[in-house]
Amino acid sequence: MIPTMNDGPKAGRRRAWLAFLLVAASLSAGALARQAPLQARPAAQPPAGALPISNEQALYLARSTLLRLNDANRSGNYTVLRDLAAPDFQAKNTAADLAQSFTDLRRRNFDLFGAALLAPQFSVLPALDASGKLRLKGSFPTRPLRIEFDLLFQSVGGRWRLYGISVATPQAPPA
Repeated sequence: MIPTMNDGPKAGRRRAWLAFLLVAASLSAGALARQAPLQARPAAQPPAGALPISNEQALYLARSTLLRLNDANRSGNYTVLRDLAAPDFQAKNTAADLAQSFTDLRRRNFDLFGAALLAPQFSVLPALDASGKLRLKGSFPTRPLRIEFDLLFQSVGGRWRLYGISVATPQAPPA
């Protein structure tokens, strides 16, 4: 049955909810369409064959990892970052080890939130290494310091999970 204006308050709520979903879907589609495609800097050599992941997956992995690290730095609690990583990463790193590794970022209160707003610039296209691990390397063009990242992911149960992480915050180049 199609609701009409006379169907009462439930129909009105359904129409409002449907309108909300349609607006949210169109905004999401527009945001995805505006994401910068994966592009390596000119000096980078693209790997032979197809990319191992889509643009959206690479964006998600880079952003979610850096935002998870940002939450760990802000809270001082690195257990979630560790627990969501690959089992090999967990075996090599305690939460205390991770806290020690990121002491400088935490001490400086460096906010990695720029990763949520900006598209990463990959210095090399996402590629698999000889052992099948996925490497994402690049930066987020934040200012005055940019966020450089080098991330390694291992496939566990069909999902990419963090295997290695390096983050630096050098001075951004002049505009």
